[in-house]
Amino acid sequence: MLTLHNQVSNSTNFFGNTTPIELIQQYGSPLYVYNEEIFRTRCKELKNLITYPQYAVNYSVKANGNLTLLKIAHEEGLNVDAMSPGEIYVELEAGFSPEQILYISNNVSSNEMLYAIEKNIMVSIDSLSQLELYGKINPNAKVCIRFNPGIGAGHHEKVITGGKKTKFGIDPKYMDEVKKILKKYHLKVAGINQHIGSLFMDSNNYIEGVKSVLSIAEAFDDLEFIDFGGGFGIPYQKLNHEERLDLNELGCRLDDVIYQWTKNYGKQITIKIEPGRYIVAESGILLGTVYAIKQNYNMKYVGTDLGFNVLKRPVMYDSHHDIEIYRESNKPSNQSEIVNIVGNICESGDIIAKQRELPEIFEGDILGVLDAGAYGYCMSSNYNNRLRPAEVLIDTNGHAQLIRRRDTLEDLMRNFQF
Repeated sequence: MLTLHNQVSNSTNFFGNTTPIELIQQYGSPLYVYNEEIFRTRCKELKNLITYPQYAVNYSVKANGNLTLLKIAHEEGLNVDAMSPGEIYVELEAGFSPEQILYISNNVSSNEMLYAIEKNIMVSIDSLSQLELYGKINPNAKVCIRFNPGIGAGHHEKVITGGKKTKFGIDPKYMDEVKKILKKYHLKVAGINQHIGSLFMDSNNYIEGVKSVLSIAEAFDDLEFIDFGGGFGIPYQKLNHEERLDLNELGCRLDDVIYQWTKNYGKQITIKIEPGRYIVAESGILLGTVYAIKQNYNMKYVGTDLGFNVLKRPVMYDSHHDIEIYRESNKPSNQSEIVNIVGNICESGDIIAKQRELPEIFEGDILGVLDAGAYGYCMSSNYNNRLRPAEVLIDTNGHAQLIRRRDTLEDLMRNFQF
């Protein structure tokens, strides 16, 4: 196999004892492939982020909820967040106890709240009206409240979850109303949480968000935990030598802030963070096949089976993913070209990589979309009645294991009533 154009996966021995060509032959195209060693390494990095003793890492399951990966996260000592009853259900199946789950609700029904309440799972509330609803259905209980400290961060406006232009969290100016509802229903605030957004690559905004939520926490006398949220970024442009988030610097700054604040607060409470992308993004590569190459006017198009039904991030967020090329023959690419890598969906916006300079690509090549482990399969769909791909894990011994089968045509008929 030609190995000139896959230096990132080569450097990590991502595919273990197999190759992308062999994986596609065995499991079909397109295909999500995950590397267990990388996943476990990222779990350990965040477990060791700070020295503060009462500290927990809540893996954000919305980034990737594959059952096998959740079981590995559980083995590595992580806790989890949930955004829906479905996520709670899968997390319990993966072995997490109710005490290890934080249900971060957003505009949900009383039935959804009751699903978590009846399973003894802590519920985070992010509006006054939802706090009122929670009090009505679960008085004399503990609750977590999500505040919006007015600070946001992210690579795209659609992933900024804090600040003054987002639907999430309670504005601290409504603190008096919060306390009235708490008193009305005899609720105790066990914890507070925030989330400033996704994909920060330096620590400044995150630290400012932490300081803001800690100042909000001072309004409550006997908290059990504070959840700082997540958004830890990864270098999506590795081929351009993008630098990693400096975890050592971030951890030292967090330690300084936490130790000083808990000293002033009078007790050490549990501190939580919510990374999802950081743990799983680099653990995944999406493989697809080149089926057509064409020139339309002045642009060359590389046609693949990597439609936005398989990976939605580029069309939804204008996200960049580096591309690798795997070729069964040793035929060289003699030139670089500016191309659009497109999928097989009937939409003009079905573009994985726009005007990207890449080595010459041929029909039959396998492309690897790097850093596709987060917000990849979990956002996939059957749009155009396309089948969702299989998921494969390269275990720590380098062997491939099927961890979710590919859809079949019969799956498309499963929920219809005849």
